[in-house]
Amino acid sequence: MTKSLVFWLLVSVFLISIVHTFNLNNLPVKTVNYSNFISDIDQNKIYQVFINKHAIQVMKKDRSQYNTFVPINNSKLLDTLLYKKIKIVGMTPEHSHWLSELFMSWFPMLLLIGFWFFFMKQLQIGSGGKGAFSFGRSKAKMLQENAIKITFKDVAGCDEAKEEVQELVEYLKYPEKFQKLGGKIPKGILMIGSPGTGKTLLAKAIAGEAKVPFFTISGADFVEMFVGVGASRVRDMFEQARKKAPCIIFIDEIDAVGRKRGTGLGGGNDEREQTLNQMLVEMDGFEKNEGVILIAATNRPDVLDTALLRPGRFDRQVMVSLPDIKGRKNILDLHTKKVPLHSDVDSMIIARGTPGFSGADLANLVNEAALLSARSNAIVVSMSAFEKAKDKLLLGTERKSMVMSELQKEATAYHEAGHAIVGKLVPEHDPTHKVTIIPRGKALGVTFFLPKEDSLSINRRKLESQISTLYGGRLAEEIIYGKECISTGASNDIKIATNLARDMVMKWGFSETLGPLLYLKEEEDFFLGKDVSRVQYISEKTLRIVDEEIRLIIQKNYERAKNILFENIDILHAMKDALLKYETIESIQIEELMNRKPLTPPFEIQ
Repeated sequence: MTKSLVFWLLVSVFLISIVHTFNLNNLPVKTVNYSNFISDIDQNKIYQVFINKHAIQVMKKDRSQYNTFVPINNSKLLDTLLYKKIKIVGMTPEHSHWLSELFMSWFPMLLLIGFWFFFMKQLQIGSGGKGAFSFGRSKAKMLQENAIKITFKDVAGCDEAKEEVQELVEYLKYPEKFQKLGGKIPKGILMIGSPGTGKTLLAKAIAGEAKVPFFTISGADFVEMFVGVGASRVRDMFEQARKKAPCIIFIDEIDAVGRKRGTGLGGGNDEREQTLNQMLVEMDGFEKNEGVILIAATNRPDVLDTALLRPGRFDRQVMVSLPDIKGRKNILDLHTKKVPLHSDVDSMIIARGTPGFSGADLANLVNEAALLSARSNAIVVSMSAFEKAKDKLLLGTERKSMVMSELQKEATAYHEAGHAIVGKLVPEHDPTHKVTIIPRGKALGVTFFLPKEDSLSINRRKLESQISTLYGGRLAEEIIYGKECISTGASNDIKIATNLARDMVMKWGFSETLGPLLYLKEEEDFFLGKDVSRVQYISEKTLRIVDEEIRLIIQKNYERAKNILFENIDILHAMKDALLKYETIESIQIEELMNRKPLTPPFEIQ
């Protein structure tokens, strides 16, 4: 819009300058009497005359001009002019001169009027729907069939979701196949999943496979400060889509406009609710939307209005969950296709060490590893680069500039060694992968455990082992330095262990005294639809029992961890020495220390 406005302003200035030039050439000249004209002829002052009946335009030899009129028909005038060798030119007829002068006088006004009409039209229509008066036009961007190059081959880690939407692609390609049997394709598909799991990518892949137009818009683009704009944009978007049917409309973050009605501060007349009402009508109203399929994505399905989720609108909900270990491996293989890798890179090991990573997280991991390798002038990305990138994303950047005293380093080494030893010796705990005393983020040291497989549920034994391991660091400091010298480094460990014990008692029914009852419940929030506010439906007497049960679980595992460290005090000292010497030890060195074997230097992959 801005570029167009500047262009027409420049054109207007140019045309006005031309008109101005013409007007300069047509400036009015003075009129003198006929006697002066005759006198100038006699004195040989005239160079040229322009004659049109009684009107004569005179140009003198000094280049000055004037007009005069012949009072009577003077037949001898021509002879006199010829005798004096004055150049004679015949002028155009009067009516042509009048039309020319009229046009030149009105041309600037006509130009301004035309420019004004053009400017107002641009304001109403806008460039790409962005004009000043185009509030009600849809902001959806349309991608043509050939513009989308992404297919299902470019999507990994969500095989179940791909299978669910596969029939949608089949319908868009071969609708008669389903119509013969009376089948109807879902009008809407709601993709639910955590951020970064690939919901938007999967929607693009559907459009890329089906080769149909693809409209994309964010839920936040519907709502403006002006009342009625959102509903107007919804109508305009569906109207455009019907013209391009069969096609796909993709609304990202639909929770921005699809939240439960009656929960906002504006009441039922809220602008967002009007937009939602219009969307409900367009999706399943009296007007048919044949061939228009709506796909929406959200990571907050709990706040969506129930009318939006009913069959006939969003008929199907597709869960795009976090990838499992196999899915993470496939995603890593996909993102490393164009990355030169060292022969030691094993995507399965990386996948094992990244539980809970989404597809976006894994893409970021590959990118960080490539950046680290480029920074060190390497020509390939090694396994060491992936390990460093993973540590950076999980634990934070190394704080190399942080100065620690020898006593602080030693205390940190004992603390992390305590975690590692207890984690190795309690049952059903994840294997210890790495121990380091290099400060990262807010932590002075980290003990990293690498699960063998993804955990879908956790039993009581494993939960208690985690609590024991969490207290291993604090107990190591207590055993070595005494209770008076315990540091605050275990504050986060205590917080996590206490929350685990509380959930064991109040949510998961692991207390023998209280039994399998729920004592902790989430409650819906009036303004936000649903939130994390918690309400306890228990008496004061039961609360005291809950506190006692939590204390018993903590104390039991605290004593177990203490006994393990007392029985393996020599390993604790040896691991502390190894950490002070090398700062970081890997699983191989941890295994040697636990078996009381000589320690081999850490193997660093170049």
